[in-house]
Amino acid sequence: NHPMSLRTYRIIFWVMVVAIVAMGIRLFAHREARRGRIERLADSMPLDAPYTDEQPVTLLLANDDDGTVTATTRQIALPSETTARARALLDHLVTEYALPGSAHPLEPGSAVDEVFLLPLPVVGHSVDPSAAADTNGRTPTIPVASTDPNAPKATNPGGQLAVIDLRGTFVNQHPSGVEVETLTIASMIGTLHANLPQIEQVRFLVDGQTRETLAGHADLLRTYPSRDTSTSQ
Repeated sequence: NHPMSLRTYRIIFWVMVVAIVAMGIRLFAHREARRGRIERLADSMPLDAPYTDEQPVTLLLANDDDGTVTATTRQIALPSETTARARALLDHLVTEYALPGSAHPLEPGSAVDEVFLLPLPVVGHSVDPSAAADTNGRTPTIPVASTDPNAPKATNPGGQLAVIDLRGTFVNQHPSGVEVETLTIASMIGTLHANLPQIEQVRFLVDGQTRETLAGHADLLRTYPSRDTSTSQ
């Protein structure tokens, strides 16, 4: 057996270089073709504008020093969709409280996992005895009026109940105290009322579950009326 000559090594080297370059060109062409398909797909889809332009928004800001809640205007861009708008309002509110020098200091981080808006009056559901079960064995239900005389009812046509699902991380690190907890609840309710007047009632959950209090004091089991909670002009 004869060892390969230097010329043979050079030939093998350049063949490998050409192969690598050819593969790179092929991968680049494939990537550009894929990008073109994505861009064509994007061009064929209707444009949506999930956020509005910046506009004056009223936040009801709490002050621990004097126990007041004051309406304050901020320029904020908000989602157009109503439930996302409600959540964004509350997130902006809590962000204000996490700023240095806040008069109602809270830990930074998102406070709200989701906001659900339900039409009033709140109704339950009952099995429809006249309907047959579907192929999955599920029997259709029909809405029924609540028999609870204290169930939330609409004051005006289109009135809604807002169910605010707070994050457990926010609740667990919230300061404890009657006033500080009451101010947080009041500022949330007042902020929703100022910007989404169709909300007439407000309920709170924590991580999707009922919880007795915010941090030992403020009641999270009751239904709150949505109202102007400002106490300082």
